[in-house]
Amino acid sequence: MDQKVCIKKQNKSIEFEELEKCTKEELIERIKTLSAHNTQLKNIIAKTVDNSNRQVEHKNLKSFDFSKCNLRHVALKIFYLGWDYKGYVTQEDTTNTIEHYIFEALIRTRLIKDRTSSNYHRCGRTDKGVSSFAQTISIDVRSSLTKDEHDRIDNEINYCKILNKVLPDNIQCIAWSPVNASFSARFDCKTRTYKYFFPKGNLDIEKMRLASDKLLGTHDFRNFCKMDVGNGVVEFIRNVLQVDIYPVNENDLTQEYSMYAISIKGKAFLWHQIRCIMGILFLIGQNKEEPSVIDELFDVKQNPRKPEYNMANEIPLNLFCCEYDDIKWHYNEESLSQVIDKLNTIWTYSAAKESMIKEMVRELNEEYLRVKTPELQNDKYLGECLLQGVKSRKYTPIMKRPTCDSLEDKIKHFAKRNRIEVIGGEPEKLNM
Repeated sequence: MDQKVCIKKQNKSIEFEELEKCTKEELIERIKTLSAHNTQLKNIIAKTVDNSNRQVEHKNLKSFDFSKCNLRHVALKIFYLGWDYKGYVTQEDTTNTIEHYIFEALIRTRLIKDRTSSNYHRCGRTDKGVSSFAQTISIDVRSSLTKDEHDRIDNEINYCKILNKVLPDNIQCIAWSPVNASFSARFDCKTRTYKYFFPKGNLDIEKMRLASDKLLGTHDFRNFCKMDVGNGVVEFIRNVLQVDIYPVNENDLTQEYSMYAISIKGKAFLWHQIRCIMGILFLIGQNKEEPSVIDELFDVKQNPRKPEYNMANEIPLNLFCCEYDDIKWHYNEESLSQVIDKLNTIWTYSAAKESMIKEMVRELNEEYLRVKTPELQNDKYLGECLLQGVKSRKYTPIMKRPTCDSLEDKIKHFAKRNRIEVIGGEPEKLNM
């Protein structure tokens, strides 16, 4: 058979002969694109079926006249366990996002008419699998009070209670606050704190602490993130205000299964910044790299191209705190108790699974010690699964690895494709 194979991307046909000229990285990128497109098509089909079912449900809702309602601008604090979701932000090809369920609850409870008219802002967007204890949104919602009565908080609608009745148990509203009409959960946020949880294993925690101290202050983090130049992000200076690595349980510090967390506080963060930082810190904790590698990665003049390395898994990451000026959160005793009960239920099942697995590992370790060959050593650390990607048998130091394109190269690449526009030597995102 003498068939021509072609791949279509952005309405352009690429002949088989041209594919033979592609680099390994280019071929991998094309395969990823096709795989993502295939997944999108499956999700679109599933979403179409899901939307048709939801339209039937919405038709059964009684009509509601929002023109007769009082509105007020509020901030809502929401927690979610993102492990089973495709991320926070609403997506075209799936309904399995945190934001989708939040708006579905807001509309179903008639707190808002629709998203377009709700004056909605979110503090941050978390990726697939990432959780949050304090995601904050600002929005105009229905009120039981007139503007003159807004100070009578105790007489206001119990926003948390009615939302939590229709939200999934792993997405819950835990507090609300009245805010000024101009308040934005995104732009008025003063600091954001992320936490990343991990087992101690055989990690050198003190060495990780020495390395993490180097993150403090203002630096160019282009080598500690995924550069999102295609969306107009060309500035990578960020200020880390606080870093702390600490044991989750102060009475359990030295055991292999001891859990630790790193807390990183700053005003704003880049795409995958925390996960890239953790990827480097884990290598330092395994004594594969020295803390000085942090300094080398910050030196973008000497090292303008990011070395290839694996970032950490998304599951242990949590947007844990979002700080604002002049916000007084209101907690309702009844609704808060119900949220705690739901979390306790989730914890009970998770703890039971943890204990079961630990018992199985303990039994198998006894057999392993009995049959293992002395010459063969298992040097894997407990949390190695948290580092994504393929692990090579022979370790190559970070600064000796192949590198990605530089920021300047990426800007030229997207400028040629009219994704960004360079004006006066400075790139500017096009209106698309």
